[in-house]
Amino acid sequence: MMRKFLWASLALVGVVAGAGALWEPLAATEYETAKRTYDAEIVRDEYGVPHINGATDADTAYGLAYAHAEDDFATIEDVVAMTRGRYGALAGSDGAKVDYVMHLLGARETAEKRYMELSPEVRAVAEAYAAGLNYYVSKHPGEARLSKLFPVTGQDIVTGFVLRAPFFYGLDGAIGALTEGKPQPKESAAPMTPIGRDPEMNGSNAFALAPKRMADGKTWLISNSHQPYEGQVAWYEAVTHSGEGLHMAGALFPGSPFVLLGHNRHLGWTNTVNRPDLIDVYKLVMNEAGDKYRYDDKWLPLNSKRVWLPVKFGPFNLPVPQTVYRSVHGPVIKNDKGYFAIRYAGIDSVKVVEQYYRNTKATNWDEWTKSMSIGGIPATNFIYADKTGRVAYIYNALFPDRKPGYDYTKQLPGDTSAAMWSGPVGFDRYPKIVDPASGFVQNANNTPFLAAGPGSEMNPADYSPYLGIERGMTNRGLRATELLAADRSITPEELLAIKMDMTYSKQSWVGPWMASFAALDLKDAPELAKAQKLLASWDWSSDGKGDADALAERIIRFGARLNWRGEPMPDPRSTLQEAVDEFKKRFGRIDPQLGDIQRLRRGNVDLPMFGGSDALRATTMWDADQADGKVRVRHGDSYIMLIRWDKNGGVISESIQPYGAATTRPDSPHYTDQMKLFVAGKYKPVHFEWADAVKHAKRRYRP
Repeated sequence: MMRKFLWASLALVGVVAGAGALWEPLAATEYETAKRTYDAEIVRDEYGVPHINGATDADTAYGLAYAHAEDDFATIEDVVAMTRGRYGALAGSDGAKVDYVMHLLGARETAEKRYMELSPEVRAVAEAYAAGLNYYVSKHPGEARLSKLFPVTGQDIVTGFVLRAPFFYGLDGAIGALTEGKPQPKESAAPMTPIGRDPEMNGSNAFALAPKRMADGKTWLISNSHQPYEGQVAWYEAVTHSGEGLHMAGALFPGSPFVLLGHNRHLGWTNTVNRPDLIDVYKLVMNEAGDKYRYDDKWLPLNSKRVWLPVKFGPFNLPVPQTVYRSVHGPVIKNDKGYFAIRYAGIDSVKVVEQYYRNTKATNWDEWTKSMSIGGIPATNFIYADKTGRVAYIYNALFPDRKPGYDYTKQLPGDTSAAMWSGPVGFDRYPKIVDPASGFVQNANNTPFLAAGPGSEMNPADYSPYLGIERGMTNRGLRATELLAADRSITPEELLAIKMDMTYSKQSWVGPWMASFAALDLKDAPELAKAQKLLASWDWSSDGKGDADALAERIIRFGARLNWRGEPMPDPRSTLQEAVDEFKKRFGRIDPQLGDIQRLRRGNVDLPMFGGSDALRATTMWDADQADGKVRVRHGDSYIMLIRWDKNGGVISESIQPYGAATTRPDSPHYTDQMKLFVAGKYKPVHFEWADAVKHAKRRYRP
């Protein structure tokens, strides 16, 4: 339905294009911003990573905004446009879909209504970040593509969190299915944005090891989130230093005024996508007029609101009308089958901003778990470690407090309050493992019931089925547990080798998938028989050392998306035929070397990239539209951070990312300067202390 109304409306462009060219900037709203002076100092280290120092947390947020805009203003502007419902004016029909979702969820109304519920400290940080963006635009007005988009406010920044937070767990998939009248998708998760997503291929790896498990006696935390390499959910690295305690190293997304994962002096955490059932869909019983719905024997008015979506069409912006609806359950979508209401975790809440901020400020386990109890971040696993040697795994989700009596995986009756949940369950009911006897925790987007090895796992029977906890398993989760559990005294070198493991377990879903090809009778198809023989020689690794690696990896990719969805695998014979045809067309052979065809590319840098779609060394998604027929890795291992605390509580960290700090600045030396290290599996130092950052400064300035 969303697609239909957009393209139908675009057909009118010949009539109203001229008016549309004027409408969008005239309809845009400018906002008053508070006048306040901020003072931040920025140091750029040898890799261009910004270190921001300020007397207050707000000063630091101001400097972070300015530094990030220097490296990637275009993407930040995209995010800001989403918060104003103007993304369609930049990105056309795809952007208008995001604007529709923003209006449907009432993201801006939620931010405005609940803004004062945030602590004064959080509001100050959000407003300072907005001020930093505004100052950057005032200094670089030619970079702004939309008129009247700036200045922005603290409420804009909070709106961005409200809009994107539900897409951690796939709300846009549910909305898309309803707008088109399709069945609801199975477990799905998304990387914090309603566009440009490959939810079935999301991934991340995380490991935390206590001193007793490590040969060096240190506490280790490895953060290995898998995100797109470019765009609104590509990681950006920064280190903040504040006189008020916002001292954090790690990574964030465009539009965030603080680091979202990494470490401070005392503790650290990282995230992996989880897939709990956090969305319920209700079928409404409507009256004949279609303006009221029945609820507990009463007829309630269906709230409706007319919105206008700007859609870029060539040089013009076309205003497209759409109506959004809301019931007591939440947003309502009308399609050919009726009216459907959606209730989702974190609905109408701004607590996500407060919780992220409080996480960064925590100095010990008690403070950190108090922050986690805020109930703001709607989903994602947390892997935690601190200087005391504690390690923990939290299956974090704002689980709906569902009542017995209904199958919440299916469509629910919308005419009774008995089927409607209220509020999330408490933090005390979250699945978690703290200081396991095994001495390690891990997650690689697998079920939380495989997290710490034999003797230290949670019992699924201890958790209500109404929490909707997934049972899915990834190859990465199996391999991580196998490798970590097998070694009682892991050296740092062995731990990093585990992180870079490129092997597939025959006990994973890949085992039976590959066996289905070996079982094919191909006497009537000589070409396919050659491919079958090649696959039989595969060494179960995507390290690029075997002739079968490339074909095997292509075969795995055909099954990975369906396995993630929990759907039946495709027919092996037709899949093999498709792979053979593709390889012959692209490469002229079925046995190209993996490193020859799988590349990390940017600007003038073109490097072989090893790893696999469900390997711990992840190369999850390809761009296949390369001029030479090769494939460009665009999603997988992205920002990696190695963190460890010694016996005295001192912290040291290293990091790497696929390209460099200057995200969208091709003329910068930091546009590609981390690529060689990244493909080699090597790391650069994180200058966590301000004095160390100053010592390695290549540039030092104030905005």
